[in-house]
Amino acid sequence: MIKKYFGTDGIRGKVGEFPITPDFFLKLGWAVGKVFAGKKAGTVLIGKDTRISGYMFESALEAGLTSAGENVLLVGPIPTPGIAYLTRTFHAQAGVVISASHNPYDDNGIKFFSSMGKKLPDEIEFAIEAQLSETINTVPSNKIGKVTRVDDAAGRYIEFCKASIDSSISFSDLNIVLDCANGATYHIAPAVFRELGANLVAELSTKPNGLNINEHCGATRPQSVQNAVLEKSAHIGIAFDGDGDRVIMVDAEGQIVDGDEILFIIAKHAKEKNTLIGGVVGTLMTNLGMEVALRDLDIPFLRAKVGDRYVLEALEENGWKLGGESSGHIICLDKTTTGDGIIAALQVVAIMQSTGKSLAELKSGMQKFPQVMINVPMKQKIDFTKNLSIQHAVQVAEKALGKHGRVLLRASGTEPLIRVMVEGADESLVKKCANDIADIVKAV
Repeated sequence: MIKKYFGTDGIRGKVGEFPITPDFFLKLGWAVGKVFAGKKAGTVLIGKDTRISGYMFESALEAGLTSAGENVLLVGPIPTPGIAYLTRTFHAQAGVVISASHNPYDDNGIKFFSSMGKKLPDEIEFAIEAQLSETINTVPSNKIGKVTRVDDAAGRYIEFCKASIDSSISFSDLNIVLDCANGATYHIAPAVFRELGANLVAELSTKPNGLNINEHCGATRPQSVQNAVLEKSAHIGIAFDGDGDRVIMVDAEGQIVDGDEILFIIAKHAKEKNTLIGGVVGTLMTNLGMEVALRDLDIPFLRAKVGDRYVLEALEENGWKLGGESSGHIICLDKTTTGDGIIAALQVVAIMQSTGKSLAELKSGMQKFPQVMINVPMKQKIDFTKNLSIQHAVQVAEKALGKHGRVLLRASGTEPLIRVMVEGADESLVKKCANDIADIVKAV
């Protein structure tokens, strides 16, 4: 079966264009409520990022859920992983996040978590989609759900994040630059690092106005952090995306430390401390340099499909605890149940403090292969696996790269794009191959 609405990470799109409309969110809330209340009426948490449309969709979801008999807890703007945590601690049936992650403000979407703080299984998503085809019928008035606002949600999550590292570790000798992408971490991340003793020499993009989320800032646009680290002579810079499940770091030299390098740092330290359980899960996009570096450390490595839900599935199937994506989705299952930008950053900073090594030193054990990715906008969906022109271009590139490179084409699960990725030892050849393939894809 193919899902009609749910993608790899919930439902996402342009505000005002179906299905990202108030009437759909109203019915979606009702459908979710019917699926969960069918077992026994309970409670659903609703959180959101800082997009202006979040207020509208929050109200629509609230109405839909309560009309199905579910109680609702409103926690306001909070990072996506914060909802995963709070859903568990409140023993709620489900958690909902209204967010389009790293997308611009005029996009929005919705993500769901189970009572265990994990992405919903396929069978629940199929059940919700099936319910959406039914006509809304409100429960009797004495069964309508109640709505409560949780005033201390941010404080609860701040304490949870701080508890993910040893309480004896202090950040008091560190100068740190933070970039909160004008998103859901704007009031969370500064408090976490400040309470751990860090000197925040620059707090970037911490004044959301509903329209500036991810606007030339955050994990997808880390140039401001790089500049601020050099200008302030900071030890590190840390940039989150709009909903706080991604993190990109910057070393004292102003160099980007991406998700692959963050994973490597955490895995290597765990291996040295004999605390690594199993191996590491990456994705099809994970840099070949990390695979090589982990192999040299005798750390098992697996590739999953792109998407943190697939990384999580692979971790659970193998009983491993550490995985993530190049984009900065890092899952530390020994700390939490989903990708968490703040918790991942804390692990790296704690390693810096416990080893006395700089971020540049910690990442030096991994040498990244040159990798080029070109996003080609799609006006209409195409099956590039069956297009002869595209497949010929891929074969030409693979032959040129030989055993020391690879080519990957995939459709984005969240945007109307085809991503063309080429990786290899020869940077100039990698760039040429990527551009040649992208030109063919554009023409098709």
